[in-house]
Amino acid sequence: MVSPGPWGKGENGRGEVSVPHWSGLVLPGQPPLHTRACTPAPQPQPILTEPAPRTMRLLLPLLLLLLRAWAVPGDLGERAPLSATAPQLDEEEKYSAHMPVHLRCDACMAVAYQMWQHLAKAEAKLHTPDSRGQQVLSELVYTDVLDRSCSQTWKDYGVQEVNQVKRLTGPGLSKGPEPGISVMITGGPWPTRLSVTCFHYLGEFGEDQIYEAHRQGRAALEVLLCGGPRGACSKEAPGTRTEL
Repeated sequence: MVSPGPWGKGENGRGEVSVPHWSGLVLPGQPPLHTRACTPAPQPQPILTEPAPRTMRLLLPLLLLLLRAWAVPGDLGERAPLSATAPQLDEEEKYSAHMPVHLRCDACMAVAYQMWQHLAKAEAKLHTPDSRGQQVLSELVYTDVLDRSCSQTWKDYGVQEVNQVKRLTGPGLSKGPEPGISVMITGGPWPTRLSVTCFHYLGEFGEDQIYEAHRQGRAALEVLLCGGPRGACSKEAPGTRTEL
């Protein structure tokens, strides 16, 4: 409360006036001024950008290289898109019960590899070496192993065309020049043909001679089955030899 000023009594009739909380001058006849606390507008916060992950920094040069390869004339960008087609088989390759002549060398090498591998695995399981310290299979065992090597499924072998030449492809066979992209045909008559070829060599040379060649190494077994003047891989081998 304050004493009445020059304007007389206040509204309460007791010569008192109420003065609002105002630090300035209040003029007569004007309503009291009320103040309101002003909150400053929020300032925009700076956006903090984290550095790119290490992997992104490493991949960026590779991405730029690929984009340049597709954009620069004479570079990778002008190369034809990759495509693959299955080998076109002729009548003999499709329907003959025997291995086609031009594939017999590959077939013989596949047979030699499978015989060698089956015999080597059987020898590795032996725990009692012979008097010379070597692991030698008995006649009964290697006869059974060779029979199983021929009667297997042969599912990993097929025909592939490389540089317009059809070849058998699978474990133990030389791949030759690698094509950019190719298709291998498996199944069909190929497992049966390989099995027939294997049993043919087993009957032609016998288990004892085959195992003896195996004891001298894989190369000796390949020479026995596929080499020689009339072997499947000989340049002198006639195309009309006994059907395999």
